[in-house]
Amino acid sequence: MAETSAAVGERLSELLPAPDTAERRVIEAMRYSALAGGKRLRPFLLTRSAALFHVSPRAALTVAAALEMIHTYSLVHDDLPAMDDDDLRRGRPTCHRQFDEATAILAGDGLLTRAFEVVADPASHTDPSVRCELVRELAEAAGARGMVGGQMIDLMVERGIGAQPQDVAAITRMHQLKTGRLILFACIAGPIMGKASPKMRASLHAYGRDLGLAFQIADDVLDETGSAQDLGKTPGKDAAHGKTTFVTLLGLDGARDRARLLSDQAVGHLEVFGPEADMLRAVARYVVERDR
Repeated sequence: MAETSAAVGERLSELLPAPDTAERRVIEAMRYSALAGGKRLRPFLLTRSAALFHVSPRAALTVAAALEMIHTYSLVHDDLPAMDDDDLRRGRPTCHRQFDEATAILAGDGLLTRAFEVVADPASHTDPSVRCELVRELAEAAGARGMVGGQMIDLMVERGIGAQPQDVAAITRMHQLKTGRLILFACIAGPIMGKASPKMRASLHAYGRDLGLAFQIADDVLDETGSAQDLGKTPGKDAAHGKTTFVTLLGLDGARDRARLLSDQAVGHLEVFGPEADMLRAVARYVVERDR
């Protein structure tokens, strides 16, 4: 993962050059957030799933960088005063604290739109039909039927807008949209790029679905138990905002057990790939055992 993170960072830097023109400030803000490091879990999943189908590493890295742009944009906007109003991200000031709110909004917008420009470019894949499918899948994962929709539900629950249920099923659906859909895209982009069989694509789809939810449950646990130094962001936000989480619904032990069960299920979906998928099996264990 460290090697992938470094490679994605280099590719992001290439794809986000800072010009010597009047708009330089917004690109500096985009680079500030996109090059801040982090686990780079989504790019790692994408490049490893692509490797199963012998996709060009450079092409996979390009799409992985675009996916990381979208993930980063979501964090920039999530940290804004109108959303979570946070001061710390990846161990340093959030984008709107380092620059200003307007610049942070534009930086998020710039990262989102640049991501689709990158995926649509022939550098991501030589086959136009594959690029079109990647664009469609990524747009669905990031939009109102995916991450944006999940974020809306989260805000409605937090602010008491409408009669939003707060049981396990409702929280599961919210997080499948808010967090899980980009993780799911990371897992199916590889078979899309590799023109894999429906069976193999379905296996990675199921893996990504269970892994994404396991990751979010583990995040809920860490928000309850982690420190700012370990997490690189402000802990305890969910409790402070009165949010219903898997921890509040299941308790710490119950949440940990649910995350491990989902991790085991994710691993089971990889049987068709044999030892070539061992790295994906390892990351399924990692997401529930990590401490940051």
